[in-house]
Amino acid sequence: MKDFKPAKRHISVSIGESVRILRELQEFSQTELADVCGIPQSTISAIENDRVRLGVERAKTLARALRCHPAVILFPGWDVLVETAA
Repeated sequence: MKDFKPAKRHISVSIGESVRILRELQEFSQTELADVCGIPQSTISAIENDRVRLGVERAKTLARALRCHPAVILFPGWDVLVETAA
């Protein structure tokens, strides 16, 4: 593990905020995102407002619709582990 740099948090963003930011960057309304991914609009609203837990399966579904990796949604504000040159 000496070849890896630990992840660091750069900003404080909740999972719900990351979903909202990604949705808005894609120019989706909550209703449009609901239609694309099959998750009810009310659930998307609850996720964005951190009233319900996202869960891995929902994260995968939203990530496909928002064209990103699920980790972008589940771990907002974190750098990825980067291999360093030895």
